[in-house]
Amino acid sequence: MILLDGATLSLDQLLAIADNFAEVGLAPAARVRVNAARAVVDAAAAGDRPVYGVNTGFGNFAETRIERADLAALQLNLLRSHAAGVGEPLPVRAVRAAMALRANVLAKGYSGIRVETLESLLALLNHRVHPRVPSRGSVGASGDLAPLAHLALVLVGEGDTLDANGPRTGAAALSAAGLAPVELGPKEGLALINGTQVSTAVLALALAGAERLCRAADITAALSIDGLLGSMHPFDPRIHDARPFAGQAVSAANLRRLMDGSAINASHINCGRVQDAYSMRCTPQVHGAAREALTWVRHIVSTEMNAATDNPMVFAAEGDMVSGGNFHGAPLALAADLLVMAVAQLATISERRSERLVNPALSGLPAFLTRHGGLQSGYMIAQVTAAALTSEIKTLAHPASVDTIPTSANKEDHVSMSMHAALKAERALQLVTPVIAVEILCACQALDLRAPLSSSPPLVRAHAAVRTKVPTLTDDRPPAADIDAITKLIVDGALEYATGILVN
Repeated sequence: MILLDGATLSLDQLLAIADNFAEVGLAPAARVRVNAARAVVDAAAAGDRPVYGVNTGFGNFAETRIERADLAALQLNLLRSHAAGVGEPLPVRAVRAAMALRANVLAKGYSGIRVETLESLLALLNHRVHPRVPSRGSVGASGDLAPLAHLALVLVGEGDTLDANGPRTGAAALSAAGLAPVELGPKEGLALINGTQVSTAVLALALAGAERLCRAADITAALSIDGLLGSMHPFDPRIHDARPFAGQAVSAANLRRLMDGSAINASHINCGRVQDAYSMRCTPQVHGAAREALTWVRHIVSTEMNAATDNPMVFAAEGDMVSGGNFHGAPLALAADLLVMAVAQLATISERRSERLVNPALSGLPAFLTRHGGLQSGYMIAQVTAAALTSEIKTLAHPASVDTIPTSANKEDHVSMSMHAALKAERALQLVTPVIAVEILCACQALDLRAPLSSSPPLVRAHAAVRTKVPTLTDDRPPAADIDAITKLIVDGALEYATGILVN
């Protein structure tokens, strides 16, 4: 069981919750903090001083006082009115990640929620009750209000859920799981929806995929460079020590280890070629730049996963409730935009290597990697697909974080668009992965055409893993299924595992 304490949740743990249905619980120390913060809220609810979100309205209604008898209705109305999302629902893994992240924030003890309500949220996760959360409707301030409201509605027995048997109402899902709906107390509705956890969840999952894609991209580049009779000299560690970017050094080291022992490489050691094209020679610099960017994205995501994003925030030691702006998603929006630009770099250089592989003037191989050119077209259109996807990825690289549209009668006059940026990052990842898959498709065919010379042991093993799913092309067949099969090898991590070495 993963115990949430508001401070130590890791990306690996989040993936275990999202993808492997790991059970979650509340750390004992967190329980103490949550109870202490709740006492502050209860005191505020019993008093006459106006406190935002406890006995006032929300947003532009912040100056409107709410009678004590209506405080519970205020919180329920908040969830109902804010559940205004549209579009296709988020996948279950993203919903699970968002639920875990919101519970982790509540565990920090700045939200003022009751322990019982927090444990009810954890029970939804553990019983696999997954709210249906529309993907569109958040501007990333005051947090992800609409998607989190859809999530929280199920907790009170309303809204809808998604499960293996199809959609059902929140009430029916709770009943089937043996859970009771929560009756909200003062501030609890606000505590459930005021934060960036849906943006963070979507971005965190995209980050994990992008880091995996970086490893796959190094393997793919090594396959291509060997198939193109490229040189290993540009990966000399002395070159990369002289420009000490950690990501660049890691990528160069991966390429050296992946290509070490290649008979293909040894066969042209004295060929007289002075320099390879940039898409080969500069692979560590480009892949390394993507890695550097993702290192910063990981810092932002890891920090936000364990940050308090409520408003107002409860400071139990002082007995204070203070309004602020931690719900603003600006850090996430910038990070998500950078993630798109990072993976776009992987796509643009990959597509250029694919083009070199199918172009006989550049590869020295049969045109479009078929021995029967003219009668057969080989991988002519597979490269076109990579070009089409790469062009679309470039459009996604336009930043969402520079946009803002004032909302809530100009009370919320600068918003982050973090949800838009995170969704864009996930979409970019989905497009870049098949671009890399097309390069693998072409590179493995190139290695086959170099026979009887063989590549290095790690690349031979990677090639063999591909060939278990995609046979050598001898006669034209639709490449679509082959691209999909290789995409799955990348997403599952099977490609990097097959090399038999640790690809960093």
